[in-house]
Amino acid sequence: MHLSDNLPSATASPATSPVAEWIRRAPKAVLHDHLDGGLRPATIVELARACGYTALPTEDPAALAVWFRNAADSGSLERYLETFAHTCAVMQTRAALFRIATECAEDLAADGVVYAEIRYAPEQHLEGGLSLDEVVEAVNDGFREGERRTDGRITVRALLTGMRHTDRSLEIARLTVAHRENGVAGFDIAGGEIGNPPARHLPAFQYLKRNNCHFTIHAGEAVGAESIHEAVQVCGAERVGHGVRITDDIAEDGTLGHLAAYVRDNRVALEVCPTSNLQTGAAKDYASHPIEELRRLGFRVTLNTDNRLVSGTTMSEEFQHMADAFGYGPEVFEEFTVAALDAAFLPLPERRRLIDEVVRPGYAGLVTA
Repeated sequence: MHLSDNLPSATASPATSPVAEWIRRAPKAVLHDHLDGGLRPATIVELARACGYTALPTEDPAALAVWFRNAADSGSLERYLETFAHTCAVMQTRAALFRIATECAEDLAADGVVYAEIRYAPEQHLEGGLSLDEVVEAVNDGFREGERRTDGRITVRALLTGMRHTDRSLEIARLTVAHRENGVAGFDIAGGEIGNPPARHLPAFQYLKRNNCHFTIHAGEAVGAESIHEAVQVCGAERVGHGVRITDDIAEDGTLGHLAAYVRDNRVALEVCPTSNLQTGAAKDYASHPIEELRRLGFRVTLNTDNRLVSGTTMSEEFQHMADAFGYGPEVFEEFTVAALDAAFLPLPERRRLIDEVVRPGYAGLVTA
């Protein structure tokens, strides 16, 4: 059956609160955003036509955006994973990767993002004959073009992702080190947590450590605190992708277990993605999301999008959801943004410059009324 047979109308898209103008203008930093989960729907349609890909559920960009969001909300892992099959299918040439990376930077800058780390798995973009190095070069060149087109309002760095279910993580770690002087800030491991523990890729993490290279690990999303323990204590992750299941090691009265205390006290940043967490079942709704508990207990919490197309979200919308749920104002979002830059895989002088010259003045000038 063709997927478009049951395609919902555009009116089926979940309603979201209007985003306040001050939130749109607020300087933002995102550390957890997947390149293949954030394409413009119209770009997918155009690239699919150009490369002869005919499996899209629809060629109407608005309806396609709705399909992606509904697939992610469906509760079906098969439908969720299929969304990335469609995006990766059109990301197999240098021109396509360059364009998508450029548009990514433009879209984030238009949303007030001043710093972004965008992750992707180079091994998923080789079907058109590109080498791993050529994939990385195309994406890096696209990010630089996006920075140029936005007059330097945004700084973008790449994170190269190894996939948990393949055996190429050490190869991707070497690729990360080889390109770190050309816009690659670090390394990541992604993919299904269940049955694919991060320690399976320990040689990659050991290689990165020997070469003084940054890395983060997806953990504590589908699997509990034991996944975070392995990522941090066995593999040495500097940050944890998602990490919301750290609450498994926090008692109802707020008492922290040894792992939770270590993560908090050592300022291991949690790359929290609220809308994505709702889609994957890590949280029931925004109002009960653990982000407020984690923030109150002193964890280094950062706010992120995960997959802007697939989750139907933006950084401004994530801010708005948190403002609606917890009454957050500019001072809390400034806290999140500074936390993200403190944890960014950037040299300290660059982090300080962004905080002191861009973020602090930007929030000082906000008017919320």
